[in-house]
Amino acid sequence: MNQGHKFIDMHIHTNYSDGAFSPTEVVEYASKMELLAISITDHDCVGGIDEALSVAKKNNIEVIPGIELSCQVENSLQKMEMHILGYFIDYKSKKLQNILSTFKQTRYDRALTLLDKLKEHNIVFKDKNFIQNAQNQSIGRLHFAKALVMEGFVGTVQEAFQRYLSYGKPAYVPKYYMCPIEAIELILSVGGLPVMAHPYYVHYNDKSVLRNLVDSGLVGIEVWHVKHTDNLVKKFLELAREFNLLITGGSDCHGPFKKDAPLIGRIKVPYYILDNLKMANKKQLNKLMI
Repeated sequence: MNQGHKFIDMHIHTNYSDGAFSPTEVVEYASKMELLAISITDHDCVGGIDEALSVAKKNNIEVIPGIELSCQVENSLQKMEMHILGYFIDYKSKKLQNILSTFKQTRYDRALTLLDKLKEHNIVFKDKNFIQNAQNQSIGRLHFAKALVMEGFVGTVQEAFQRYLSYGKPAYVPKYYMCPIEAIELILSVGGLPVMAHPYYVHYNDKSVLRNLVDSGLVGIEVWHVKHTDNLVKKFLELAREFNLLITGGSDCHGPFKKDAPLIGRIKVPYYILDNLKMANKKQLNKLMI
């Protein structure tokens, strides 16, 4: 197959975290969009990877095992949330599974606390399926935001965050974070490539922190993302060159919601980006074997 005009999407969520699509639906939709490859990168969990891999071949698409780890970085002024993507991970590693089980339990406990806080503001959900199913997935604020919209408490997901779920709002509950260096080291230890996700969200200008992460093993940066303007893409390409980082990108798709179509394939990331990641991963694995 000619890969010259074919694309990939290296940042997709399933219903194992806060996506609406099952892994099978993700693969089928990506195939419909004529993508050559995707990566399943659920938040702090890897439960959807086996299913995606099992249906990938018949849909003529490649699935790269991935994850998106929740981290927090501190500077002299504030704490900032940062997400680290991991590609080509050994998602069945016992070490990884043990750490992710902590994430799952703390997310569930956080969800119960968040539910109580909403009750204090006279918000009681009629349909609690998203809570009842939470122990089988990596539940987060987006689940609550969508529930608030579906039951008419707010008009949009954005309003749900602005009124209730964001930092400083009535139902905000902090979540369990790793230090980004811990996340990088974990991804490397299970054979993966650690990449900084959507630097736009971090409002990132502290090069000393970035240098520290690179020195700790960060190998890439997500240049293309639905929230990255052309100017931001240029900025992150420049950072990648300055710090000798691999570049990647994806839609950060969370599936369809109401009238919003899935974002899969919206960002045109060329296939050669995946070739570069594969070469880097092979070199890394060869080093581990020496």
